Amino acid sequence: MEPRLTIHGRKFKLLIPNAEIESAIDALADQINRDFEGATEEDAPILLCTLNGAMIFMGELLKRINFPVIVKAAKLSSYEGTHSTGVVKSETVLKDIEGRSVIVVEDIVDTGNTIEVMERMLFSLGAADVRICTLLLKPDVYKKSTVLDYVAMRIPNKFIVGFGLDYDELGRNSKDIYVLDE
Repeated sequence: MEPRLTIHGRKFKLLIPNAEIESAIDALADQINRDFEGATEEDAPILLCTLNGAMIFMGELLKRINFPVIVKAAKLSSYEGTHSTGVVKSETVLKDIEGRSVIVVEDIVDTGNTIEVMERMLFSLGAADVRICTLLLKPDVYKKSTVLDYVAMRIPNKFIVGFGLDYDELGRNSKDIYVLDE
């Protein structure tokens, strides 16, 4: 029988098992390690976790990074329930960005509204370079010009939960990723 989840009365079926997620993170970390080879404590890039969804991905990515990094977190959101509101809300004040490379670590990119706002905000704070790293991309709906430097996996435009992603704050703790089954 296929693994399933029920959250807030809605059914979800398995989309991506944990072994595939871990393998994709390994490959992504290898690419980032190559790109930042030679980074030192003096020029350590900032890994900026977009809370709350990217926490698990960020933790796994951090275990695989082999150069000095500074870890920060920012909370931006545009989802209510299963849909994007189209309005990005920021609940974080970021400091000490000026002159640094920043790798924004996202759980998922769909419309791109959040990363577009984040990139603009980081450059306005003086970031020397901003790179976008995401576990998941929904290429069918991403139409922004912001470059996605590191993409672990591409998925269909469906609502998902697990591995940090939630449905009204539940489901983040699943090690696998599930898709709404309706």
